Amino acid sequence: MEGIEKITAKILSDAQADIDQLNAQTQEKADAIARQARAQADKETAETLARGQKAADERLERLSSAAQMEKRKLALAAKQEVLGEAFDLALDKLCSLPEEDYIALLTRLAVEASETGKEQLIFSEADRARVGKQVVIAANECLVKGVAPELPGALADTKVGALLGKVVNSTAAMVTGTGLLTLAQETRKMRGGFVMLDNDVEINCTFETLVRLQREKLEKQVAQVLFPE
Repeated sequence: MEGIEKITAKILSDAQADIDQLNAQTQEKADAIARQARAQADKETAETLARGQKAADERLERLSSAAQMEKRKLALAAKQEVLGEAFDLALDKLCSLPEEDYIALLTRLAVEASETGKEQLIFSEADRARVGKQVVIAANECLVKGVAPELPGALADTKVGALLGKVVNSTAAMVTGTGLLTLAQETRKMRGGFVMLDNDVEINCTFETLVRLQREKLEKQVAQVLFPE
């Protein structure tokens, strides 16, 4: 019996050693798997956090850009409002110039706009009656002076010289075909200025149009400053 017990004990001892070794190997593998799992989890957590942080940063950047854009839009709207008020005031002042200054301004516009010297000037009903003839006469005189020969100073300052000057100017107008602007019978609705008509070609010199064009130019410049490309 003692021999059997020894053999049994030996078998049990060897089996226990195998079991212990197997347990150790199993534990080692389990620990390795656990470490891998923790490492993978940490990696995924870090990646998730990084993605979350990136998404948060991108959203913050978008919100910041949107806020800046809205700020520039508000600034543009404010500047456009100020420009609008300034140009409305400018239009009012142009239309309420003293008559002498008003005629001088319209005369200059007519001379600068004229291409042939034979155009018609269309005014508003009120301006046609008030200043139309004076503007046409003054503009024609300016156009003719650009081509008519100058009289000697000593002669030009005399009554005879004045008469000769008119004759010379009239002759120059007939020869060159300039200085023949006419006052149109037609009238149109406008606050000030005129429309120059040459056959079917119109040049809009109304104050409303001139002010609007200048306003659009300045508004474009303001927009380029606030919204550079």
